[in-house]
Amino acid sequence: MAESFAEARSAFAQADASLGFAISSLCFEGPEERLRLTELTQPAILATSIACLRVLQRKGIAPAWVAGHSLGEYSALVAAESLRLEEAVRVVHQRGKYMQEAVPVGQGAMAAILGLPATEVVALCRDQARDAVLAAANFNSPEQTVIAGEAEAVARAVAAAPARGAKRALLLPVSAPFHCELMAPARDRLLPDLQAASFEDLTCPLVTNVDAQSIARGDDARSGLIRQVTAPVRWEASIREMSRRGARTFIEVGPGRVLSGLVRRILPDARTLHVEDPDSLDKTLAALQQEAG
Repeated sequence: MAESFAEARSAFAQADASLGFAISSLCFEGPEERLRLTELTQPAILATSIACLRVLQRKGIAPAWVAGHSLGEYSALVAAESLRLEEAVRVVHQRGKYMQEAVPVGQGAMAAILGLPATEVVALCRDQARDAVLAAANFNSPEQTVIAGEAEAVARAVAAAPARGAKRALLLPVSAPFHCELMAPARDRLLPDLQAASFEDLTCPLVTNVDAQSIARGDDARSGLIRQVTAPVRWEASIREMSRRGARTFIEVGPGRVLSGLVRRILPDARTLHVEDPDSLDKTLAALQQEAG
């Protein structure tokens, strides 16, 4: 995208200047092991997402609603013109650092529980916690809930899940147990950064992770980002809320197609498109033109 479009190059340049180092070079050239560090992964994904978004906007495409999964909520707020890209990348760089430092490596874990209703996953966490931190962290789709907490408790839940009817339960290769109370130190450190950031009222509504409700005020956006650090991502409920409000076409912007897959599982009749490179951009524009025609 950066090779093909000035708008994408400009987004990466803005991110580089704001961070004080070339996140663009890390995205384009690696090394991959550094890119996997969450304090670098987070601004890298944000910058890439907004680079793709800027090209989409240049082609005349604007959202009626926005939502983002965890870190993606920052990209969604940039899309809704509540946060400036330069400010967002600085905050998420710190966010990643705070999250990584909140729990010593190896003491926390996350796991995906597949094929078990969310209510059963919540009960599984309650039963296997045994005075440890263990909770549902991402309500991703009817068939997928991610749990997070202390490593031993997560391991117990993974071992116990099949007997409760789960199709699969697998540990995830993540660097920290996100979206649970173990992230409270990260939330507390992030609070001053978010309070210092400037949040404008949104140009289109955002459906928040924490409440799965539509908001349009900048102060509400800030509050949602603070609370989401330790709260579960209510992705399934968020997508259903967007559908209830009339959304029928969902465009995933940025690297990968994970969210598109989740939307299809939540709303089998929804149209899902994605933009992550020039080829997917062309296909998305053609599909939207066909829909409009």
